[in-house]
Amino acid sequence: MGKVTGFMEIERIEEGYKPVADRLKNYKEFVIGLDDAQANKQAARCMDCGTPFCNNGCPVNNIIPDFNDLVYRGDWKQAIDTLHSTNNFPEFTGRICPAPCEAACTLNVNDEAVGIKSIEHAIIDRAWHEGWVKPQPSLVKTGKKVAVVGSGPAGMAAAQQLARVGHDVTLFEKNDRIGGLLRYGIPDFKMEKTHIDRRAEQLVAEGVTIRTSVLIGEMPKDTKVTNWAKETISAAQLQKDFDAVLLTGGSEQSRDLPVPGRDLDGIHFAMEFLPQQNKVNAGDKLKGQLRAEGKHVIVIGGGDTGSDCVGTSNRHGAASVTQFEVMPEPPVEENRPMTWPYWPLKLRTSSSHEEGCERVFSISTKEFVGEKGKVTGLKTVQVEFKDGKLVDVAGTEKVLKADLVLLAMGFVNPVAIILDVFGVDKDARGNAKATTEFTGGYATNVPKVFAAGDMRRGQSLVVWAIREGRQAARSIDEFLMGSSELPR
Repeated sequence: MGKVTGFMEIERIEEGYKPVADRLKNYKEFVIGLDDAQANKQAARCMDCGTPFCNNGCPVNNIIPDFNDLVYRGDWKQAIDTLHSTNNFPEFTGRICPAPCEAACTLNVNDEAVGIKSIEHAIIDRAWHEGWVKPQPSLVKTGKKVAVVGSGPAGMAAAQQLARVGHDVTLFEKNDRIGGLLRYGIPDFKMEKTHIDRRAEQLVAEGVTIRTSVLIGEMPKDTKVTNWAKETISAAQLQKDFDAVLLTGGSEQSRDLPVPGRDLDGIHFAMEFLPQQNKVNAGDKLKGQLRAEGKHVIVIGGGDTGSDCVGTSNRHGAASVTQFEVMPEPPVEENRPMTWPYWPLKLRTSSSHEEGCERVFSISTKEFVGEKGKVTGLKTVQVEFKDGKLVDVAGTEKVLKADLVLLAMGFVNPVAIILDVFGVDKDARGNAKATTEFTGGYATNVPKVFAAGDMRRGQSLVVWAIREGRQAARSIDEFLMGSSELPR
């Protein structure tokens, strides 16, 4: 694959970034992708390794050595066809996927992995530029109707697959625009929403009916989820009108931090903060937008959502940004012999961290303090593992100043009401209970109701959502037609 000796002769090529001072002035993407010559060299590093662990490291099983070889040989058209055969939306994954494929790369055993994500990014951007991404409507209609509830990457992938085999698909979304957390969670500077809009146009051209601002079930009363729709359709009506229903509503119930002072003003979930900026970027007018300018911001949670809060706060002009992580600081370099080809534990510094952020590890928040009903600080303590448990370290208590606290500790489960109105059984974590068996997979206990994506597996990656949407589409097609030619 690629150049036989390429991995010995060519160093890994990283995508570039625009200068921090420039990118903090706006919410545009700032990654500088590989040009054709750089992509050619990067693809040349792909080894003829015999067993390409990258294929299994990728949840959608991208045929990575093949498209690397095609890029090396300059056959970009065949490269995008190969990439699209397993991944409906490589422009999403090429921008925001953490690239477990690279962790599994054989070259990563004792060298720098092939830059698979950057090559994928280059392929799809070239494909859009050349006009190779076209609608693929079915020539034959089956007469079967499928409702997909939730328009994140799982719902979009499922809708596209089902429409391409001739089913009449309606994609329902409670927000005013489709995309799920891609639209109202991922900041524009990581992925501009024009990428979703182009795919929405493709879906419509392929026969998918998109209905936004429609909530299936009933309006929840006690939830922090934003952008609830104005129109509702009952679960019973949906089951009556459609031959199959796929639930892909995501995992939107944020993990809370129930410590004293939680009710003070100025303490918000990340998913109250991030969607507002995305809506403003889209041209919407908001009253009382949560803003970080001039404030001392503390982000609780060390993952990607926390990093997104850091980047957005810096663009607002925060006075300072501090990110808390309760776990110890991981090593800068992973222990490769112990972890390869699996996802390693190591320190990950995002572009947002590089824009300005103090990171504090092994810290726990004991109490929020405030004045006149507004948060002014946090009582914290350092923690350490002892006998397998995190315990407070005596004498490390501090009070840190904070004008805005953002809770970014992940998501615990779907908003329960969507599963309750359909009568879908839940697993121990509150997710929709459904298996991934080859035959009958993704089916719930309710006849003709299926579930996929984060709603079924819990909070996960965009690439896992695409995989689940594709696999659920095959199961639904098989359920409706007795067999399916859709890939799994």
